[in-house]
Amino acid sequence: MGGEQLPIVLAISGASAQPLAERALQLLLRAGEAVEMVTSRGAIGVWQAELGLRVPSEPEAQEIFWRQRTATTSGSLRCHRWNDQAAGIASGSYRTKGMVILPASMGTVGRIASGVATDLTERAADVHLKEGRPLVICPRETPWNLIHLRNLTALAEAGARIAPPVPAWYQQPKTLEDMVDFLVIRVFDVLGYDLGDLNRWQGPVPPRDRP
Repeated sequence: MGGEQLPIVLAISGASAQPLAERALQLLLRAGEAVEMVTSRGAIGVWQAELGLRVPSEPEAQEIFWRQRTATTSGSLRCHRWNDQAAGIASGSYRTKGMVILPASMGTVGRIASGVATDLTERAADVHLKEGRPLVICPRETPWNLIHLRNLTALAEAGARIAPPVPAWYQQPKTLEDMVDFLVIRVFDVLGYDLGDLNRWQGPVPPRDRP
């Protein structure tokens, strides 16, 4: 790719945390990043069921939809059909900065851990593992059973980073949007991105003097 900007792959599977993916896309584009995006068939169903949003299945229509939805014109965005295993990101010769699956369903986790690629998300994840490129998996499920734990352990052993979206209160969130931003920014901290300001942990706050 020479001096061309390497893209980040953002994959969304059919787990309940779609606002995190939307905010991640918005922050990446605002930061001027190049994004290769895959929305799984299950994720399209979750968007409809939980938020009443009809996400188009055609890549060109998806790009228009997300540009309008995130109100961004910066960065670059390429959307892929969920099962297009001929896409560039399905090949190890297509270079990227890394891949984030946000959120990651346990079905997606299990298939990647087993080396099974039934769609583009799973194939792209397998490519990132085999090429030794960063792969961040954000599982959205609770509680985890033994099968979940073993699958996540297998992926960690293969080189993936496991980053479940776990909230924290030391940043003193005032709104749900504050918490969403915290979760998204902390996920992309793993890849060295700086997507926004956080009230990061600076140590215990000294006790106030009593009146």
